[in-house]
Amino acid sequence: MTDEMMSLRTLLEKSSDADLLREMIGFTAHRLMELEMDGLTGADYGERSPDRINQRNGYRDRLWQTRAGTVELRIPKLRKGSYFPGFLEPRRLAEKALPAVVQEAYVHGVSTRSVDDLVRAMGMSGISKSQVSRLCEEIDEKVKAFLARPLEGDWPYLWIDATYMKVRFSGRIVSVAIIVAVGVNSDGRREVLGMDIGPSEAETFWTEFLRKLARRGLRGVKLVISDAHEGLKAAIAKVLHASWQRCRVHFMRNVLAHAGRQGRRVVSAFIGTAFVQDDAESARVQWRQIADQLRPKVPKLAVLMDDAEADVLAFMSFPKDHRAKIHSTNPIERLNGEIKRRTDVVGIFPNEDAITRLVGAILLEQNDEWAVQRGRYMSLETIAPLSDDPIVKLPAVAA
Repeated sequence: MTDEMMSLRTLLEKSSDADLLREMIGFTAHRLMELEMDGLTGADYGERSPDRINQRNGYRDRLWQTRAGTVELRIPKLRKGSYFPGFLEPRRLAEKALPAVVQEAYVHGVSTRSVDDLVRAMGMSGISKSQVSRLCEEIDEKVKAFLARPLEGDWPYLWIDATYMKVRFSGRIVSVAIIVAVGVNSDGRREVLGMDIGPSEAETFWTEFLRKLARRGLRGVKLVISDAHEGLKAAIAKVLHASWQRCRVHFMRNVLAHAGRQGRRVVSAFIGTAFVQDDAESARVQWRQIADQLRPKVPKLAVLMDDAEADVLAFMSFPKDHRAKIHSTNPIERLNGEIKRRTDVVGIFPNEDAITRLVGAILLEQNDEWAVQRGRYMSLETIAPLSDDPIVKLPAVAA
């Protein structure tokens, strides 16, 4: 055991951060194989024992593909019979890797031809159309189940945003809107709630999208955060009966466009004082004072502030600890940025099913990452009061 601990300590001291995990996997695999060999031979390595039932016969080298990279294994051999490590499946590496490689390639938007080249580079024959079809069906089933799953509990906050992609339709290339919704539930956890594809961001499309979410169980929504879409605003009032928060970042861009290059910094600082108030009423008072001060010199900007007051300051009526996350669409825009980065590889999609497959897989991947995060997006103590179903406390048990 002392020699083993010394080897491990040496490994930790000499390995770089990039190689440490791979070296640790190799070290652990080596120890597992040695322990298995001790059991198969009836004695430790080099030990003379009357209980020995077999002899070692050197090693054979093998490369083991892991998530941490390629690990070089030295698999022991026996004089009598054969040995294969229990943690490896007795199956060709390329045969195991092919489905995973192809699925990963499709999820990343790699074309069929590129996937075929990748498979050939692995030393195998090209992938057939039937194989591609079966793998796509497998991905589609997972994405469909994810996007149609029931939504349980309350979802106080809902972020909605749209991005556009190009797709072939009836021999033409058209632009379609991809809608994504992200919510935070009463446990303070963040999840991707759904996505949809439509020709434009019209009210009818928004309404149907929100109704689909409602049919899956979306309820308890207190605030919807989005950009200034009149159709979405009307759909929110019709379907969810929730408050609407106009993205503060987008609003400030519109405001500063009216301020002129010279006055942008001053106007931004003035309006910013309303956002740091302690409560909603103080913020509204400060907002009106700023608008009145700007009215003589920049009347268009003042009118813009008058019209947007309720929508831009809606977040001030919610817990102070949440305001930094609910005043804009920044949380969902980061997700949209990742979607655009991955879909730009494709360029023009052959059909809407291909968009759903790729974007849905990206959303599923992101949702899984959020699910395994230790910390909540919002603390349980601050978000619990927003739930429509308050926690019922049981009476104390009598002594």
